[in-house]
Amino acid sequence: MKHFLDAFRALRTTIGVAARKPITVEYPEVERPRLERYRTTSFALLHNEHGEEACIGCLQCERICPSQVITIKQGPKRESAVTGKKRGWIEDFTLDTTACIFCELCVQVCPEDAIAMASVSAGPTRTREDLVLTMQKLYDNEKGVKLAWGIGSKLMAMQEDPTKEKKVAKPAAAADGAPKAAAPAKAAPAKAEEAKAEAPKADAPKAEGPKVDAPKAEAPKAEAPKAEAPKAEAPKAEAPKAEAPKAEGPKVEAPKVEAPKAEEPKAEAPKLEPSESSPGEVKP
Repeated sequence: MKHFLDAFRALRTTIGVAARKPITVEYPEVERPRLERYRTTSFALLHNEHGEEACIGCLQCERICPSQVITIKQGPKRESAVTGKKRGWIEDFTLDTTACIFCELCVQVCPEDAIAMASVSAGPTRTREDLVLTMQKLYDNEKGVKLAWGIGSKLMAMQEDPTKEKKVAKPAAAADGAPKAAAPAKAAPAKAEEAKAEAPKADAPKAEGPKVDAPKAEAPKAEAPKAEAPKAEAPKAEAPKAEAPKAEGPKVEAPKVEAPKAEEPKAEAPKLEPSESSPGEVKP
């Protein structure tokens, strides 16, 4: 029974969705309207109000691109055919959308509003070369596709702080024949006060006499006698020293033993007896 209930709930959900009005469209046969600030994956180079190429080759978009997909070749500076002023020109401009992240930074930094993003999605292609926008393709997109609302000047104006007061330009000076407005009445006294403040002040010489120092009377200082309390010295109790009696016994003298002296035998020299012959005689 539980399985039949689950199948009935699923069938009820399917019938409810089938009867609802569809919210999708068949693109690209049917295309919904886009908002004014909607941007897609395509770009366009623009012309200025004089009909000339607006890009001056300042390379700001090429430097700020985080993916480095913009390549610009600068041309020599020459005078404009309309204004007669000397300005920069470009010879080639290439934008590779295969690596572009569509951050719109290149549009924001452009000082001449020379580049813009499209608000219509680019169609499918068969080769990668079709996704590389050359200079000719970019100028063709100016009139071939619908452009987005954002350009450099508008996007930069949105980032300004609205709380800051804008400087008001001062009115131009009045002509010689026009009557000048009367200055306020406070201006004259203010100038007089400034003249007084700027005038040098003359210092009167001060008479300096000899300075007499009055003797200072010093009152004798009375010193109160200091009362010294007598110090009570406690008597020191000396305990009697007990001397132990010395026992004196009879003195015993040890007998002195004298060692016998050994006498060395004296060697006597033999006595020579005189011979019978007289000293002057020589025996044969």
